[in-house]
Amino acid sequence: MTTAEIRRFFEHLQAANPEPVTELNYSNEFELLTAVMLSAQSTDTGVNKATARLYPVANTPEAILELGEEKLKTYIASLGLYNSKAKHLLGTCEMLVNRHGGAVPRTRKTLEALPGVGRKTANVVLNVLFGEPTMAVDTHIFRLGNRTGLAPGKTPLDVEKELLKVIPQEFMQHAHHWLILHGRYICTARKPKCHQCPVMAECHWPEKNSPIG
Repeated sequence: MTTAEIRRFFEHLQAANPEPVTELNYSNEFELLTAVMLSAQSTDTGVNKATARLYPVANTPEAILELGEEKLKTYIASLGLYNSKAKHLLGTCEMLVNRHGGAVPRTRKTLEALPGVGRKTANVVLNVLFGEPTMAVDTHIFRLGNRTGLAPGKTPLDVEKELLKVIPQEFMQHAHHWLILHGRYICTARKPKCHQCPVMAECHWPEKNSPIG
């Protein structure tokens, strides 16, 4: 895309949804971190159902540690990889209590040092909780970046770096959510809804009527 097309692309997304927010439910910083950790290979809807059971019982690092691994698993067993997620979450809770006073750390280095927290999870936390202009590239954004011509790349990191380079600064705060929501509901993998797309004029997908992965 050209610089002008990219600007129009985000102007359209902004006009359609001026204040986008995550679809994960949370009421404090630890709940958001937990929800993002649980979201790997799971839908936000599925995570919200699991945390709706878990959070009334345990929604702090201390409470999760007191719950223990076996009881924690009963609350998140509906999610994929729940065994490893339970171990990682308990390890993270232990580090939060012992090294960070129970608080969610505010830097990429300290976030990525937590068990089960990789670059994508850290980017979401930094953007949603602390307002940093980061870009967490999930399957939706990876597809969108390549399909539209906005930020082609062979790996999620390639797409992330390209997005950070080409997106105008005034759109960076909300760009992550605009792109995720657009990929989730409009520019879907198998049957993209091009007839509903607010950025179709800027899209470089040459076969807009033939869905691709």
